[in-house]
Amino acid sequence: MSAKAVKKLLAAAFWLALWQGLSLIVNNKIVMVGPYETALALIRLIPTGEFWADAGASALRITAGFSAGAAMGIVLAALAYRYSMARELFAPLVGAMKAVPVASFVVLALIWFGNSRIGFFVSLIVSLPILYVNTLEGLSATDKKLLELARVYSMRLPAKIKGIFFPQLFPYLRGALALGVGTAWKAGIAAEVIGQPLGTLGNDLYRAKIYLETDKVFAVTVAAVALSWAIGKLAVWAFSRLERGRGR
Repeated sequence: MSAKAVKKLLAAAFWLALWQGLSLIVNNKIVMVGPYETALALIRLIPTGEFWADAGASALRITAGFSAGAAMGIVLAALAYRYSMARELFAPLVGAMKAVPVASFVVLALIWFGNSRIGFFVSLIVSLPILYVNTLEGLSATDKKLLELARVYSMRLPAKIKGIFFPQLFPYLRGALALGVGTAWKAGIAAEVIGQPLGTLGNDLYRAKIYLETDKVFAVTVAAVALSWAIGKLAVWAFSRLERGRGR
């Protein structure tokens, strides 16, 4: 086992021990449970079909919202890079999306769409500015000499995108994907807790809170974090494959 892996295991063991220690100090299973009780609750949840159906519904809506927000953010950033007027036009919108509390968007989503689409809408709203800002920064940092060379040789737009813009954008987009997926999951689950769409992880959290099942609250939270991590890793992996394919 590598030294890096050992350090990660030691760090994880430290925080788990601290968590368990806090649980023992509090000594109140309604207020705080430890990793042992959380693991037992998770073991009870995993074999049930209801848990997987709820996890799948949340994952589908949040991932779809993130994908739509990412696509819109990239397209708007490309327009803002190409046209200065578009950049000025989009700036207040993106600024509002970054500044307005998620709870406000949740309330608006409930008014406009009902609670069934709340996870999708909120995930889209929080993802769009992340991809917009990172894409625009990447495009703005493109080497001007390369663009001038492309203009001199009358390089067509598809060739410019593939040969100049994509290599510049990949590092920015890779980081934006990792950040965007995590942010979309946090906001999406929070929206589900507030909006209460049935058959979602957010609804499971709310019902566990109502019945004071703190161990289930922690278990569902761990499951949501694990799903967010896995989908984020999958997105970055797929993007890296695309980057290597472009290089070949």
